[in-house]
Amino acid sequence: MKNSSRSVCQFAVWLGFLLGGASACGSSDSGISSGSSAGSSGTSSSAQAGSSSVGGQGQTNSGGSANGGSAPTAAAGTSAGGSTGASGSSSGGSSTSGGSPGQAGSAAQAGSAGSVASAGAAGGGATTTAHFSFFVTSLEAIRRESKNQNGYGGNLGGLAGADAICTRIAEASLAGSGAKGWKAFLSTSKENAIERIGTGPWYDRNDKLVASDTAGLLQERPNGMTTINDLPNELGIPNRAGTGTGMDDNHDTITGSNTQGKWDGGATCSDWTSASGSDGPRVGHSWPANSGKNWIQAHTAPGCEPSVALVQTGGGSGDGIGNGGGYGGFYCFALKP
Repeated sequence: MKNSSRSVCQFAVWLGFLLGGASACGSSDSGISSGSSAGSSGTSSSAQAGSSSVGGQGQTNSGGSANGGSAPTAAAGTSAGGSTGASGSSSGGSSTSGGSPGQAGSAAQAGSAGSVASAGAAGGGATTTAHFSFFVTSLEAIRRESKNQNGYGGNLGGLAGADAICTRIAEASLAGSGAKGWKAFLSTSKENAIERIGTGPWYDRNDKLVASDTAGLLQERPNGMTTINDLPNELGIPNRAGTGTGMDDNHDTITGSNTQGKWDGGATCSDWTSASGSDGPRVGHSWPANSGKNWIQAHTAPGCEPSVALVQTGGGSGDGIGNGGGYGGFYCFALKP
């Protein structure tokens, strides 16, 4: 009987051990499954996030370990915007040993939040045109801003008005760039163009260097890596492309300046407030021509009246500001490249 009781007892212990092991096994399977799901989600988030900053990863990991992959980790992930998925995966993994499948599920949510943060960062992230700080105003932009097919002529609203035109054109070309402090490269009887535009460097819309400093700018053609013999407009297109023929005679670009970017006593259309008269301002050439190669000063325009002349011979006639081959376009520079 003793042996029988002992056998029954041993059987009970063995059965209890077996059932307990199965239960533990089931808990482990559940944890691994949930943790794996969370880890998968976390890995996906990390992949979408790409290479976030090291600082962002540090914040995310801290948030994940503090909360074990719970909902607050998702909040930390969205603010870090970086490797939230990696943190979610870690949290999901820790739930296999320390907790319930529910925690692993929260970790999966954290990984999902990392994906959202990643998408947000990508939407407002870096751009290859981050240095955009120079352009020639295109004919299209001049017509749009002036609401006149013949452009502004010499009346740009003074220097302040011309600066505002540069700012609007820049913003229309690249959202956010209007805040860079745009200045028109124009001289008046009181102010010199070269002293208005900062110290450089300046880049075109394609992120190519126009000039590193004023010394590099004050050459016959700027000494940067841009298309110096056909300076680009606000869209990064060489200006002569113009209407698409690549042969537009549109090089005359008003400056009111000498080759050093300073007023030399010549006409400035009443300091850029007049659109009448035959006393035209100095113009440079956005691309070289037989009548002059300098981008700042090549000759004078026929007058200050609004006009567009894309096909002409010689220096032009009449009182139109564009009659020598242009449309009253000008150069714009940003103070903050």
